[in-house]
Amino acid sequence: MRMFELLESEVRTYSRSFPAVFTKARGSRLTDDAGKEYLDFFSGAGALNYGHNDPRMKQRIIDYLQNDGVIHSLDMATTAKEQFLAKFDSVILKPRSLEYKIQFTGPTGTNAVEAALKLARKATGRHAVVHFLNSFHGMSMGSLGVTGSVSKRAGAGVPLHYTHPMFFDGDLGPKVDSLDCLEALLENPGNGIGIPAAVIVETIQAEGGVKVARVEWLRRLGQIAKHYGIVLIIDDIQVGCGRTGDFFSFEKAGLRPDLVCLSKSISGCGLPMALLLIRPELDVWQPAEHTGTFRGNNLAFVAATEALTYWEDQVFSDAVREKGQYAVRLLESIAVKHPAAKVSVRGRGLIQGLVFEEKGLAEEISQSAFERGLIIETCGPRDEVLKLLPALTVSNAELEQGTAIIEHSLKAILQGKSTKSLAFAH
Repeated sequence: MRMFELLESEVRTYSRSFPAVFTKARGSRLTDDAGKEYLDFFSGAGALNYGHNDPRMKQRIIDYLQNDGVIHSLDMATTAKEQFLAKFDSVILKPRSLEYKIQFTGPTGTNAVEAALKLARKATGRHAVVHFLNSFHGMSMGSLGVTGSVSKRAGAGVPLHYTHPMFFDGDLGPKVDSLDCLEALLENPGNGIGIPAAVIVETIQAEGGVKVARVEWLRRLGQIAKHYGIVLIIDDIQVGCGRTGDFFSFEKAGLRPDLVCLSKSISGCGLPMALLLIRPELDVWQPAEHTGTFRGNNLAFVAATEALTYWEDQVFSDAVREKGQYAVRLLESIAVKHPAAKVSVRGRGLIQGLVFEEKGLAEEISQSAFERGLIIETCGPRDEVLKLLPALTVSNAELEQGTAIIEHSLKAILQGKSTKSLAFAH
């Protein structure tokens, strides 16, 4: 028995899905301690948009350490933080005519969400927050309150109050705009919650099954929030930082959210970092009202500043869109060639999902693919979606290799089921 099984908590998850001990990583490849190489379509759950050990970011970190740069600084001023702020403003905010104050929260996505919820409630003096079915916003108490998963919410151990679930785009079928329900709720003085402080939404529900909200739906949500004076929070933790082709996933809809949560790939190379973008009028914090010991991770600031060079022009963004389109063609080819699998494709940019009607099939493919050297996870309320989340720097050849492994795994599983059915019939 290795140390992981002997000493590590039973709460571990991904080590059960991908049972290997990894030793090296570069780009879209991981290597285990037996020398086996794996293609990574998981990307640290979206924390590695630029792949493993990006050489430019790695060199920046090495140089910074060799020059005795400050590593830990709480929220004190450092040159590393200043350089990140200047780069983020010049490369990301100003070109998009966006004006935000930047709050460095604790280093994980759920810290950014907690800060957003607290600030929205403080700024409005109201307490209710609207969220959407199948949403995922984090594992701490406030974030769990706006997360849809029953099993994850149950982990809180206590009731989660002051939140209200609503239907996401498409939840009521293609002919119904689910925002009609939200407007009806808000217009009714007997709704039990009054006007909420905030509404929090993912433009693409990544953990919820790669469910993509339509541009029209998002725009209407923004209009509703503005009309009622509700703080609009966009959780761009997994699908931001270029995952959809644009740096922010809400750009296509032309939204200007009140608060934006960023984490995962904002650091560029997997170092812990999270931040909250705040519309200036909402920055009503008093000093030390929301703190965190590790909100000053200067190594992350250094890597993040280098990561932003990818966004100095349109070349990288255009490449992500083209790769996304290529990935869709490869996946749709699988769906067409294997009608018995009853599978469809949905997603945007380089987050794509193969949606299976048959219960358990996506999980079987994930396990089979891992044995064939591909790391890919499932998502959705019933784990019915195989989620492609490759590095944005993935090559077309690697996309072809990964989708070929998916197809081989699917074929083997379908053939096995067919053989069992024939044996049973006889």
